[in-house]
Amino acid sequence: MRNIKNWKTYGIVATVLLLICAGISFGFWRISQNKGSEIDRISVEMQALETEKMSIERQLDSLTVSYNNLRTENEDLKGRESSSAALIAEKDAVIKKIKSQGRRELAALRNQVADLRKIKIEYETVISTLQSENSQLREENNRLAGENNQLRGENSNLNGKVEDLAKQLEEQIRKTQSASFKATSFRVEVERRNDKLTARARKARTIQISFDLAGVPEAYRGTQKLYLAITDDKGHPIASSNPIKTTIQAPTGPVAIIAQQLKQVSLNDTQRLSFTYKPDERLKSGSYVVAIYCESGLLGAASLRLS
Repeated sequence: MRNIKNWKTYGIVATVLLLICAGISFGFWRISQNKGSEIDRISVEMQALETEKMSIERQLDSLTVSYNNLRTENEDLKGRESSSAALIAEKDAVIKKIKSQGRRELAALRNQVADLRKIKIEYETVISTLQSENSQLREENNRLAGENNQLRGENSNLNGKVEDLAKQLEEQIRKTQSASFKATSFRVEVERRNDKLTARARKARTIQISFDLAGVPEAYRGTQKLYLAITDDKGHPIASSNPIKTTIQAPTGPVAIIAQQLKQVSLNDTQRLSFTYKPDERLKSGSYVVAIYCESGLLGAASLRLS
């Protein structure tokens, strides 16, 4: 009887021990299952982050090309370095650093992707701003180009009118002041310091006038005074430290002139003569009339345009 009781006790203890072992085994199995699921979840998330990271990097490469093109256009339109250059250079350095980092723990990969997302947004914002600015600059430059073309046209018309005034003055002088004989092959040239011809006022140094006198009437042969007179297109004499005031006896009557240079010559039937004159003051841009007189009137005149 006692043996039977002992066997029952042993059976109960064995059953309890088996239940305890089963519970412990089940617990370990659940822990193992949970850990495996977490590893799988982390692996899936890291793979998704790696894919997104590569996608953003490719998008940033494309955005970099677009930005560089817009920046070049912006600098061409403005004529100076774009203000966004320093900002983008800073972002490019961060991108380069992120690209160089390998696959590490999940937290680091999350931070990399978050940084790339932020940089992508900043890149897109800069590109959008540049596109808008470039559009405005193109419109402004086109407007200014139109205004410049209009001004050039107006200046051309004005220059044409000024030249017409000089031509009219030249023609009037010829008609009212010409002598009984006149110069031919009348030529006016302006030289600068290195002996090259120029039509630019700021470089003009010396005025060269040459002409022929042929078939001089006998009454006018011998010693004659020749005068060089240079006026602007309004008939005002150019500045001279020693202006020569005289009156010539033109066929239409006495004419008072102010000359810049006097040359005494001996006239024959035919001769070639010249004057060389260096203005006391640099001539301004504009039209001028260069005339040569003798005591009995105008020998020759020509208009001169300095730009």
